Amino acid sequence: MKTKHALIIFLIGFLINIVGAFCKITHWSFGPISANIILAIGSIFQTFGVLLLLYKLFTSPKFKDFLN
Repeated sequence: MKTKHALIIFLIGFLINIVGAFCKITHWSFGPISANIILAIGSIFQTFGVLLLLYKLFTSPKFKDFLN
């Protein structure tokens, strides 16, 4: 996986969180999907994106040179 894919997943989660926050402020819900569910999904995407970025960072051969 490339780094740009992890960044895209993180940014999708960020955008979902923005939509969820807007829905929470305006008290909107879309049927059974409430703002809390949207925020949870966005947070999961962001967490997954950050974990992928950290994995990519720690497995990079240049990172080992950076630590020395």
